Amino acid sequence: MSTENLHPNVKLDLRGLTCPAPLLGAKRVVDDLKKEQVLLLISDCPGTKDDLFAWAEQTHNDVLKTEAMPDGGTGYYIMKGKGAEQKANVILDIRGVLCPGPIVEAKKLLNAMNSGEVLKLVSNCPGIRSDIVGWAEMTHIKILSTVEVDAGEYEFYLQKG
Repeated sequence: MSTENLHPNVKLDLRGLTCPAPLLGAKRVVDDLKKEQVLLLISDCPGTKDDLFAWAEQTHNDVLKTEAMPDGGTGYYIMKGKGAEQKANVILDIRGVLCPGPIVEAKKLLNAMNSGEVLKLVSNCPGIRSDIVGWAEMTHIKILSTVEVDAGEYEFYLQKG
């Protein structure tokens, strides 16, 4: 990808905030981007560069370019990559089933799994994203990652506590 004329999909200006706020803001936005979409993060915190490059390496995202911004701060062009490869012990592909079906079935499987094992849940239920977050918080299930593989279709990697 040419870095000469990058056109970010999202711009996030966090000048004036200290670390780790720029990194946390970037993570939230990049998590919601689709693969190969670009975020322009603008920050004037001196620690952002080191934090951002270390995070990008760990998460398989790419910092394509950095540049001094004309009105202050540094612009970081971050392209969402494939994300960290997750391994699942069990896969539940439940596309086409409406909520709360995916959570009910995931609960049954997780109850039969050992602590620390990972369930990959694939769903395209319209409310699944918010439902999973609330359910995981109530049941102490850890969401390792969420990947939108297609518009409205998600893969959730859930770890039993």
